[in-house]
Amino acid sequence: MLITLARTVLLYILVVATMRVMGKRQIGELEPYELAITIMIAELAAVPMQDRQIPLVNGFVSIITLSFIQVCLSMLSLKSHWVRNILDGSPSIVIRSGQIMEDEMRRARYNLSELLEQLRLKGYADPAAVEIAVLETSGDLSVIPTSQHRPVTPADLGLDTQHERLPIPLIMDGRLMENNLVEAGLTYDALQAELAALGLRSPSEVFFAMVDSVGKLRVQARSGGAS
Repeated sequence: MLITLARTVLLYILVVATMRVMGKRQIGELEPYELAITIMIAELAAVPMQDRQIPLVNGFVSIITLSFIQVCLSMLSLKSHWVRNILDGSPSIVIRSGQIMEDEMRRARYNLSELLEQLRLKGYADPAAVEIAVLETSGDLSVIPTSQHRPVTPADLGLDTQHERLPIPLIMDGRLMENNLVEAGLTYDALQAELAALGLRSPSEVFFAMVDSVGKLRVQARSGGAS
């Protein structure tokens, strides 16, 4: 029992480390060769986990080998456009100026039902509202609407807007994020003064606090309510 537990823990750690080495992609964004390697790694980890007669080192060697292959292929795809086309394929334009490209749909083996479903998920029920739709190599559909169907922006209205930055969390569930405090250009004393003005004695009394996109401090105390 303990041996099985130990083997499971070791294989789990190895698989997680391997996934980290492979990069920060979501499952739906994996390229075909990455998905194949991911499935194979899962299978290779499951076999020695279930069968104690198989030496653990066999699973380790196989998983590490696949991880090495994946890293090498990723490096090659970064360096070579030809290799990238072989491994990943190329995007397909399936709608152009509101017209569905039948030949591209057939080449990509992408049917109309899938196309219409993806368009609806993107908020476009009518293909005529789409200027360009691109079926990416990951299988996702990128949609660029026509100028008459895109959301109105401040630029369309000739309005000037403030520069916005990425919001920076400062306190999460009572824990002060010291690195973020420096990035936000605040000192601990300045933050404490802001909290004191809201009747809060320390970060431990704060559920969530952040500097928003326009530089304003927003604080939500543990008891609820936002300031």
